[in-house]
Amino acid sequence: MNEVCTNRLEALLNHFPVRARTFHSGALCGITDFASPEPGGQLHLIKEGKLEVIHSGEAPIEVHEPSLLLYPRPMSRRFISDAKSGANMVCAELQFDGGDANPIANALPDVVCLPLSRIDGASEVLALLFNEAFGDHCGRHALVDRLFEVVLIQVLRQMMETEQIEGGMLAGLSHAKLRRSIVAMHEQPGQDWSLEDLASISGMSRSVFAGTFRSIVGCTPGAYLQGWRVRLAQQGLRQGRQLKMIAVEVGYGSEAALSRAFKAHCGMAPREWRQAHSGT
Repeated sequence: MNEVCTNRLEALLNHFPVRARTFHSGALCGITDFASPEPGGQLHLIKEGKLEVIHSGEAPIEVHEPSLLLYPRPMSRRFISDAKSGANMVCAELQFDGGDANPIANALPDVVCLPLSRIDGASEVLALLFNEAFGDHCGRHALVDRLFEVVLIQVLRQMMETEQIEGGMLAGLSHAKLRRSIVAMHEQPGQDWSLEDLASISGMSRSVFAGTFRSIVGCTPGAYLQGWRVRLAQQGLRQGRQLKMIAVEVGYGSEAALSRAFKAHCGMAPREWRQAHSGT
């Protein structure tokens, strides 16, 4: 993985890590319904067997080779496989740190279906994951959980490198020039970034940068920076940290300035938000 790709993933995952917990390994036979699960996502790895995936109101997804199914958010679905032989699968729940505010989960499509052969550099990790998941080795559950997290990172890398994301943060991180300014905002949210600064980092003129950013990411650079700062502030509030310290770290000189930006972004003041999310 090249340095630029490393930086754009690390800046995200350091602030908003993802944790996996395996809940199934073995064959799924016949019809298996997944009602809308608890908050979070799920990742399914199909080792062998055919699978038909049904989502309400959409065309079925036909899986005919070893593949991955990623659901970053709760979504009801039905898996249909052969009633006798079934499909051999390993499945994990994904907990995105920050819940609804997690930018990775928010940036991904509702479902990602990807043949395992198309995930560059993942063959050895997948082989180890399947060997552990279907074996009986000491500590296998903890190891498989960590391997799921590695696979997810490889999938994110693959999607960015092949520009499979249309619009939003991950599309910006896929762009050869925009990603430089987005990583800079992620890594240094407290910096007093101007449009000229960000355009210069991306190697673009001010006007071209602004237009390209809005076209690819879907908002202005200023709105994106505010949204990123508010997400970081929400993380700090979840951790019980002082609002004054959070304000300085995310680029606002005072609690009042952070409160104004926070309320403009999510409709409530930081203290109201903390109270509303105290149990999440």
